[in-house]
Amino acid sequence: MNDKILLIQVFVVLFLCINLLLITTFFTKEVFYTTMRYVLFAVTLLSDCLLLFLANILLILSYYRYTIKMWLCLIIYIVLSLYISVTPFTLTAMTLERYVAICLPLRHAELCSPCSTLHSILIIHILSSLPCIVFLSIFFASASYSSYTRGRVCTVEIFIIHRWQGHLKSAINQFYFLIMCITILFSYVKIMKVAKAASGEDKKSTWRGLRTVGLHALQLLLCLIQLWCPFIEAAVLQINLMLFLNVRYFNYISFILVPKCLSPLIYGLRDEMFFLIYTFLCISPNTTDIMGV
Repeated sequence: MNDKILLIQVFVVLFLCINLLLITTFFTKEVFYTTMRYVLFAVTLLSDCLLLFLANILLILSYYRYTIKMWLCLIIYIVLSLYISVTPFTLTAMTLERYVAICLPLRHAELCSPCSTLHSILIIHILSSLPCIVFLSIFFASASYSSYTRGRVCTVEIFIIHRWQGHLKSAINQFYFLIMCITILFSYVKIMKVAKAASGEDKKSTWRGLRTVGLHALQLLLCLIQLWCPFIEAAVLQINLMLFLNVRYFNYISFILVPKCLSPLIYGLRDEMFFLIYTFLCISPNTTDIMGV
């Protein structure tokens, strides 16, 4: 196996182990799965794990030029397309939760209740599915029935029958990201105003929330750059094949793997309660007995 592919496997296994341990931590305390920000955090972890796993499978299949049936590739593509959007939408929802907690503390219990959390997750998945539905509707209308039984190397490009399909999907995604960026910027400005006016412990907590929103903005930026990668790679391919392969490898590491490890750092390691239980789980297999859960 190529050294670069082997290095990616090491990163993927490492990130999956960390994320799965954090998901285990999530289920150890009732406060985690009844609090909106922790539930949304768990959604990003599950989404990132699924994306890492499926993207890695496609990477290996593509590297060895292994063909699979079109219908199976279609199922993988639908799941990937959905959860690529779920993560940034969830980050935006987490930012709004911090905005409500800091700027509207008296309404936080009402607006961020378990019922509201479930509604938020449902809305996130509905919005995330819209670009996929539009894209696949065009594909189903254009593709022949026999194409579903053919064996192909599974890539996104095989679903693009008309060139404008890619532009349409990109336009929808970038519209979504514009709305998300405006939402995060609005939350950041509002929290900053509260931070400047706060004092004592409130000031410390508010500035911590501000840093969290800033880190979410960084994650969102990396997700947005990921959308531009196919256009950059297509342009580089016209210049030099080896340069194209190096750029694609760099993009995979920087804009697919790295964003997936930021969520554990932002909540899993920065949140004191979560980090404490996470550390116990790493040290002792009988953590639940120790903590009386």
